[in-house]
Amino acid sequence: WGWALNPCAGGGVGAWTYHYSDQGDYTWEQARNYCQTFFTDLVAIQNQQEIEYLNRSLPYHARYYWIGIRKLGGVWTWVGTRKALTKEAENWALGEPNNRRSNQDCVEIYIQRPQQSGKWNDEPCSRKKKALCYRASCQPFPCSQRGECVETIGSYRCECYPGFHGPECAEVVQCAELEPKGVHMNCSHPYGDFSYNSTCEFRCQEGFERRGAGMLRCLPSQEWSANIPTCTAITCPALSAPAQGEMSCSHLHGDFTFGSTCAFSCQMGFALMGAQSRECTATGTWTGDTTRWCYLRCHRPLADPGIFSSVLVLSFQQFSLIV
Repeated sequence: WGWALNPCAGGGVGAWTYHYSDQGDYTWEQARNYCQTFFTDLVAIQNQQEIEYLNRSLPYHARYYWIGIRKLGGVWTWVGTRKALTKEAENWALGEPNNRRSNQDCVEIYIQRPQQSGKWNDEPCSRKKKALCYRASCQPFPCSQRGECVETIGSYRCECYPGFHGPECAEVVQCAELEPKGVHMNCSHPYGDFSYNSTCEFRCQEGFERRGAGMLRCLPSQEWSANIPTCTAITCPALSAPAQGEMSCSHLHGDFTFGSTCAFSCQMGFALMGAQSRECTATGTWTGDTTRWCYLRCHRPLADPGIFSSVLVLSFQQFSLIV
């Protein structure tokens, strides 16, 4: 029921092998059923080297051989992969495909033909020819399931998905190890530390705000999706010393930022109205009362400093009249 053509016979374990039916001919549908029953599918030709090998190795048959191309929805398609035939991969004989009967939707390959040998011709699918099959070597799970297995003569090659490399796509792209300073980092590593598709999230401690991306991802280019963010202290509004007073501040993370403390005092003879010290909080606000001033110790402090000033002026005028 068939012969195996294996270029790697004697050492090609799991290689892609070619098979053809030597007992009877089939319509295209029957040929495909035969190939799928005993092998993988009708042969899917990928390059000129493969065509030359088949033309050299297969015996001549007057009706030639069916291959795995069919017109589907008006497009010549490799039925095994459901991929359209590209212009670069076409191998039509001169003047083909001509679709003379408007139903020539299947393809044969000329083998050992005096002219146009190895070329393709469109034919009615009801014609009977030899079935040209292949048994795939891309089974069950080559390429570490991280790439597409591409059949080649007697073997296969792996076309790795982005982020993977190596003969079997087993190796993973590595990004530089992240070492943030002053930023809390939490990472997830699906393929290993700081490798492809690793993600790292960043957050700042209380009183600080993040500048930059909150999450970084290791890309197939071995680069991170963004720069490491930084944490900067939250800023409070700047304070100033009261009239007839002084202000002394301590800044841990920069002027008037989270953790800064300011102490207030008055000149001799004056007393402070309000909090003696204030601290910049994580919300960007100061503790303590915002209303404060220095007043003369001989007067009781009033609720409004404007009224207090008017009283001082009036008292001075009365004192002048008495003198």
